[in-house]
Amino acid sequence: MRLLLTIAATALLYGSSTLAAEPFQIQVIDDATGRGVPLVELTTVNDVRYITDSAGNIAYDDISLMGQKVYFFVKSHGYEYPADQFGYRGKSFLTKPGGKATIKLKRINIAERLYRMTGSGIYRDSVMLGEKPPTDHPLLNGRVTGSDSVVNTIYNGRLYWFWSDTNLPKYPLGNFHAPGATSALPNEGGLDPRVGVNLEYFVDDQGYAKKTCEMPGEGPTWIDGLTTLKDEAGKERLLAHYVKVTQAMVMHTRGIAEFNASKNQFEMVKEFKLKELHPTGHPVHVTDDGVGYLYFAHPFPYTRVRATMEAFLDQSQYEAYTCLKATKDPKSPEVIRNAQGEAEYKWRREGVPMNHNLSKDLVKQGKLKANEAVFQLRDRETGKPLQAHGGSLAWNEYRQKWVMIVLETFGTSFLGEIWYAEADTPLGPWGDAVKIVTHDNYSFYNPKQHPYFDQDGGRYIYFEGTYTHTFTDNPDQTPRYDYNQIMYRLDLKDERL
Repeated sequence: MRLLLTIAATALLYGSSTLAAEPFQIQVIDDATGRGVPLVELTTVNDVRYITDSAGNIAYDDISLMGQKVYFFVKSHGYEYPADQFGYRGKSFLTKPGGKATIKLKRINIAERLYRMTGSGIYRDSVMLGEKPPTDHPLLNGRVTGSDSVVNTIYNGRLYWFWSDTNLPKYPLGNFHAPGATSALPNEGGLDPRVGVNLEYFVDDQGYAKKTCEMPGEGPTWIDGLTTLKDEAGKERLLAHYVKVTQAMVMHTRGIAEFNASKNQFEMVKEFKLKELHPTGHPVHVTDDGVGYLYFAHPFPYTRVRATMEAFLDQSQYEAYTCLKATKDPKSPEVIRNAQGEAEYKWRREGVPMNHNLSKDLVKQGKLKANEAVFQLRDRETGKPLQAHGGSLAWNEYRQKWVMIVLETFGTSFLGEIWYAEADTPLGPWGDAVKIVTHDNYSFYNPKQHPYFDQDGGRYIYFEGTYTHTFTDNPDQTPRYDYNQIMYRLDLKDERL
């Protein structure tokens, strides 16, 4: 009774608008496309923060300030709002129940942020505002609240998606054994990738995203190298490389698993030796001299194997693109040179696979010249070398090039800078790269292209990555967005590329 009297007195004193059940809508849009922008932070002068959902909406419902003029500071990774004469970036609105306001942002990123793929409350504010989101599960799907790095491929006419460590709402420790889902392809009943992806999770009897790849041994199971191959009978088989790691992040087991579609479960096929060549990263089909191969890009194709079931399961058939042969000291392999004294790169079954850190070590040791590293990227604007960490590779019809979406380490943020590069062959030569996504002290790692979403003959390409504060000194975790996948679209006609 006392509460009801207090509410009634408040209504009489300040007016009924303070008790409005209907929120005030603020939509933030990209001034170039008119599309709502996800992950924009609006903060009031008393430090109450609101974050746009995947439609760019905020359902403002602070009854203490409803009916008042309210100022919102505006900021977002890769987007900008103009500053006023005092340097403040923001805008005031008279907040009214059922009213609407719009904020237009200038996009600094070349790539356009589209929506969040995983986690809870993807379209939370849109639902609160009574709008109809494009996806079937706009609030909670598979009871997943956060998911690390994605791998996916087409299998039996559908897209199959799997993630690494995944958060669930019931306890801080969630699913560490590759939860998965499927979705229909855009031309087979799926959504237009501009608006979203309808994920259908494999769930347990309680509705939680289930473990699809719990291999024997201590620790989580992580998978990569996900690919579809046909057996001798012409039947599609879905295969993945898996590793097991201890709590101290020490790898102790690796192998190949096959997906059993009748159980929605991976089953171990073969254990691989830890220190020999193996699948890694995101595979891409490449034909070389009439022979089909899987090149494993992470982001560069350091390893390959013939695109057959027999070869995929035979560790001795994997090849490294390298100029190194093994020695007794694994930290100091021998450089193979041709008659002209040049480092001789080619596919070798007994070779030591290259990577950025190994190349740097060999240069320091005087075994390689600085210009002899096999894969090199540089900032097109400054000529500064880029240290590539992860990414994916795909053929693009529009550019008639192999295009790479790649993560930089030690850029303007430690693991949040995404670049675009292209080359005539998967092996390069790679060179100039253009930054397409930036983050302010936040990570966005393991970017994955989705070539089956390409539109307008490949002019528009899609990719996603893991947005998280991990690997930064930033204590401020973005609510709902942190540790989740965010989708971007890149227009390859953009003159800045």
